[in-house]
Amino acid sequence: MLIISAGEVRQILSGREDAVLDAVRHAYVRHAQGRTVLPHSVFLRFPSDARNRIIGLPAFLDDDTPVAGMKWISSFPGNIDRGLARASAAIIVNSMENGHPVALIEGSTISARRTAASAALAAGTLAPPATGVSLVGCGVINFEVLRFLRAVLPDLAEVTVFDLDVERATAFARRCARWNLKVTVASSTEEALGAHPLVCLATTAGVPHLGLAHCRPGALVLHLSLRDIFPADILGAVNVVDDADHVCRAATSLHLAEQETGNRDFIAAGIGEVLGGTGWRHDPERVTVYSPFGLGVLDLAVAELVRRTAEQVGVGTRLPDFLTMPPEDPDAD
Repeated sequence: MLIISAGEVRQILSGREDAVLDAVRHAYVRHAQGRTVLPHSVFLRFPSDARNRIIGLPAFLDDDTPVAGMKWISSFPGNIDRGLARASAAIIVNSMENGHPVALIEGSTISARRTAASAALAAGTLAPPATGVSLVGCGVINFEVLRFLRAVLPDLAEVTVFDLDVERATAFARRCARWNLKVTVASSTEEALGAHPLVCLATTAGVPHLGLAHCRPGALVLHLSLRDIFPADILGAVNVVDDADHVCRAATSLHLAEQETGNRDFIAAGIGEVLGGTGWRHDPERVTVYSPFGLGVLDLAVAELVRRTAEQVGVGTRLPDFLTMPPEDPDAD
């Protein structure tokens, strides 16, 4: 068993946005081709505690070297007020030769960057190139989204940020300024929605709380937190998802829209098909909403990138006796 810590994951992925983008793109295309297995995520919730949860995402990727594994990720939003990260995660990678777990990898960085890479791929594919972006929710995810947007949109020059916590938004803006971007703190969600034709929602909202009327015509909204947009506005938008079966559950905005209509006809396309070459025409008048549930196969693809690199460069801690040894021969001396 190879154990790879958070610091080692960041070391391996530092400056490798293109490699992560390629891994995520490849996993999406494989998924569209039917070369993945993705059981529904398991949500572990707690009595009298609607806010916190732990989610299990099992996955199998049929590739040149097939691999299986699982991400186990917690979301405890109250951690932020205690100076701790909201999310923490571990990823187990299994060999398909014998089923043995071959790596235990700290997963929060992988989770954030695969989410950001997914958003950046959508931004570079579903709409004309943007020079500005609005980020609603000033946490780890949107910071990583900005990192990957810079790799996909080289002309990106302006950023508008909004968070219910003004101090948090101001601190986030200072961090973004390291990239020589013009950063503005919006005074309202509505101001942020209308500031640019590219918007990313990464909040901790549990129920829909905003509409899309303030978005520009033809805007692309990256709906990463999945529960921000009113169902009526989802039904009025052009909707792209990563997987309809996964995203239309767990009280997401799209799940609520499906419950209202009794169908999924409002979903126009899957991102895997678009990335694989299926023709896509951007609607310059209607808002396009990209809602990725966050497929476990993406975590697995990036985790396998980390594991292979760690093996090559000698990073990580190896425990040779982690697994149960074969049973002893009762007849042996």
